[in-house]
Amino acid sequence: MNWHITDAQSLALIDREVDTYPYPPAQYEIIRRVIYATADFEFLDLVEFSDRVLTIAAAALASRTTILVDVPMVQVGIVPNLQKTFANPVYCGTQTITRPQKEYTEAAWGMVNLATRYPDGIFVIGHSQTALNALIKLVDSKHIQPTLIVATTPNFLGNQDIKDCLKQSKIPNIIIRGRKGNAVVAVAIINALVDLAWQAYEQKAYPS
Repeated sequence: MNWHITDAQSLALIDREVDTYPYPPAQYEIIRRVIYATADFEFLDLVEFSDRVLTIAAAALASRTTILVDVPMVQVGIVPNLQKTFANPVYCGTQTITRPQKEYTEAAWGMVNLATRYPDGIFVIGHSQTALNALIKLVDSKHIQPTLIVATTPNFLGNQDIKDCLKQSKIPNIIIRGRKGNAVVAVAIINALVDLAWQAYEQKAYPS
């Protein structure tokens, strides 16, 4: 992403306030971007990464794996950065033209349709709990095998079981624990992943 001097100053302030972070630098880079997007330091302890997820995510982005999102806000937030880097296709569940289904919300039914078309895609669920529920059911039934799932849905109902199922599925994932989360968090995570992957793969492609 293109950063203004004020962005750099804000990130430096976050670094000073955090002081130390006992995990890999790449994980901290993602978390600091979430904190910058939300002005909420509680996310320092709320973002969870599955094993090797950052390596897997970077490879998937570099290979231009299709990205499926639940709401337009996520799509709008990540497309500009992708256009400057890997140019992955991005499709949104609520903008998928399908016949309405009584047993699904619009976001959930759109996600089901996208998942059947791109079963090994990168799935980003930033807002819709029903879309996440539908996605997890497809994973549990072995109908799809996503390359990566990023789930940052707010959890007002205390339904942590869905995200726990995701952790147990062995699908590479990044999730937010507890009640907090939203589409802004999802955008921050994906844009940070894209930037990290671009740095890694651009250096490999164009050695000095």
